[in-house]
Amino acid sequence: MSIPRSLSPDAKASLEGEIETRLIEGARFTADFHMGESNVHRTLDKLVARLGALDIPYAVVGALALNAYGYLRATVDVNVLLTEAGLARLEEACLGRGFVEKPPGSRGLRDPENEVDIDVVIAGEYPGDGREKPVSFPDPARAALAGERFALLPLAKLIELKLASGMTAPHRLRDLADVIELVRANGLERELADQLDPSVREKYLELWTAAQGGGGG
Repeated sequence: MSIPRSLSPDAKASLEGEIETRLIEGARFTADFHMGESNVHRTLDKLVARLGALDIPYAVVGALALNAYGYLRATVDVNVLLTEAGLARLEEACLGRGFVEKPPGSRGLRDPENEVDIDVVIAGEYPGDGREKPVSFPDPARAALAGERFALLPLAKLIELKLASGMTAPHRLRDLADVIELVRANGLERELADQLDPSVREKYLELWTAAQGGGGG
């Protein structure tokens, strides 16, 4: 698809119909998402119910977790933290029974009913570039906070993972922007750095300052 541009001062460019259609569809999806009525939310409810029935420890991560902590950001998939054993149990119980495998080489499931992917991260693996580092994804059985409907990682742990990810993977710079938005949404203090792994504290303080508008505090 080409981006329209004027070839001369007198030429008029026009938008392709496909672009306008995507604008409308995107606005509708975003509205449904923030009302909790999107296909993503239906898949989340379906997945969490199945995990609970199977007694598999988990934590919702990714953009859905950001929403839970006050930073509203739409997403088209569900991200969940499991152990290797938990993923194996989920696949054994659910493949062909409401969920299907994603394409070879990818990890996770797909909810064909709602046309939503479920991306799985595994406890013990490393965020960002995947290389060994002081910060790794924790065991959800030990780290997750369970509510009435969902289980999430504590905010400090989520921030720690996002910092480690954005610091080591150029394609994950959005994780650093997420930290700025989480600081703003929750009015977080500089002192939160004391709860983080030493390897990411300096970056947190840098982003905390940026969240204040660059003036520090």
